[in-house]
Formats: sequence, structure tokens, C-alpha cells
Amino acid sequence: MQRRSLGRSGLTVSAPGLGCMGFSEFYGPTDEATAPTALEEALVLGYDFLDTADMYGQGRNEELIGRVLKGRRDRVVVATKFGIVREGGTRRIDNSPAYLEAACEASLRRLGIETIDLYYCHRRDPSVPVPEMVGAMARLVEAGKVRALGLSEVSPETLRAAHAVHPIAAVQTEYSLWSREPEAGLLAACRDLDVALVAYSPLGRGFLTGAVDVDSLAPDDFRRGNPRFQGEALAQNRRLAEALGAFARERGATPGQVALAWLLARSPHVIPIPGTRRPERLAENAAAADLALTPADIAALDALFAPGTAAGARYAPGGMAGIESAAG
Repeated sequence: MQRRSLGRSGLTVSAPGLGCMGFSEFYGPTDEATAPTALEEALVLGYDFLDTADMYGQGRNEELIGRVLKGRRDRVVVATKFGIVREGGTRRIDNSPAYLEAACEASLRRLGIETIDLYYCHRRDPSVPVPEMVGAMARLVEAGKVRALGLSEVSPETLRAAHAVHPIAAVQTEYSLWSREPEAGLLAACRDLDVALVAYSPLGRGFLTGAVDVDSLAPDDFRRGNPRFQGEALAQNRRLAEALGAFARERGATPGQVALAWLLARSPHVIPIPGTRRPERLAENAAAADLALTPADIAALDALFAPGTAAGARYAPGGMAGIESAAG
């Protein structure tokens, strides 16, 4: 497993890391009773960067991570997030200092730890000035409750403004072969500032693995409402996934491994965090760090998945709330 730095925080993590959201919800039925076994297997394989958020499972995901951390705290870098507040069937974004301080205390309690390694603003509320929000986050660092600060789905301008208030260790955003928006400016800003770019959904929410049968998804799987999994967009994206599968077979790898290796080759600042609940997928994804793509391989993938080639928006309209443009 490769090691990569979270900016200038002094923290280094496995690459890939592990996105933990799916253990609690969004991808169909879950079994949180067996989830600790999968998480423990991830640690055995070398994963030590676990990504969660207070809104995943309404706090249950953090509690799950907390159970796994017992007796292992010094072996794991824990990232969690604040900012998306779910109330009944609605959600809102809150970046106010009072809210983020209370959210941090609640996350610490659920995780059962004294310090969060990496604390992200999950989504930006433009009504709260960046200096006000980041200043409040910095006070958590001063109080010893947080080690490093992160932002999620922000523009290069927001990143630069935040970094001027307090060093930002990482920006999390969707980045994959079929979501290349960070290349429009955000990735360059991360390089300039020496900030890690943590890539969530690096396998296109599983679609790039070629193993997702959209018609068989559970009724409560959020991908059923995702524009990329519907109609003409789905047909176009299936053709892309099939081409990736053929490319991978020629190189003796899986499509998921190729997709992760492509990301790892983009920049030493990029840290993908694929999520899976299956031990065999954990091992497969970990092995992607050992797959060396040639310059010709990378050029071929860049051409196959040229920006804008994937069809459909990343989210349904409601899910785009708080997502800033990666261009700049």
C-alpha cells in the first residue's frame, strides 16, 4: 500500500483509503453487525485512513467506526465531516461556528476518541464567510479536538481563501475517470498549496467496476435516482464501462484496479477512498497501488474518458446543494 501525505499536517495515510458511508446507508440494505469484520479486514490489509461523516446513518456510521477503533486508535487516521444537517426527509447546510463546535463534540463522543485527525466542512454555506467558518474550525485545532482541517466540494477560490486563514490539509471531492471536474482548477490549486485531494467515489459509485446491475439495485439504493444510472445516460456510460473492462483484461487487471491506478498516477497529492462492504473488494482495491500504468496506458484512458464523456449529472438537483465549481 502506498503512503501519501495529508498536506503539511504531518499525517500520512494509506492510498487508497476507505470510504465508510456504505456500511450504514445509501447503497441498499446494510448489516452493521457484520461491518466491523470488514473494517478489521481492511486494517489487516493495510488501510489506515477511514472516512466517515456525522450525517452517514444519522451518526451510526461514526459509532461503527468508534467500535472498531477501540484498542487500535494509534493505527488509524480518522476523517469525519460536519455541515449537512438531516431533519426528517429534508436536509440543510449549516456552517455556523456554534453548529460546527457542537457537531465536533457529538462526533468525538460517537467515535469515542479525544481528537479527530481530519475534520472537514462537508458542504459550504455561502451565507457564512469563509474566514468565520475556518476561524471556528481553527479554534478546534487550538483546543486539541482536531488535528487537521479539510473542505469538501469547494472551489479553488474557497480553498485559497480558507488556506489563508488556517492551513488546509485536504480537499475532498468526487474524482474519477468519469468525474474529471477537479482537473479544471481544483487539482492545480491543491498542488500549489500542497493540499491533498481526497477522491471520493473513485469507482463511479461502483459502476466503473463493471459489476453493477442497475436493474437489480435495491429500491432504497440512491443510485436508482442518480442521473448517470438512468435512460440514455446509462446506455452511454455502459459503453464506457465495457471499454474500461476490455482495457483492464488486456493488462491482467480488474477495471476497478485500473481506475484507481489511474487516479494514483494523476498526482502524489491524490488519495482515492473507494468504499466497499466486501472483503474481496478490499483486497482488490488495495492491490491497485501496485499496478503500474505506462504513459501510453494513461494517455489511452485520458482519451477514452475525456472530460464530459460520461453522461448525466453527478447528482440529482437536490444533491448538488453546497457543491461549488471545481473550475478556477
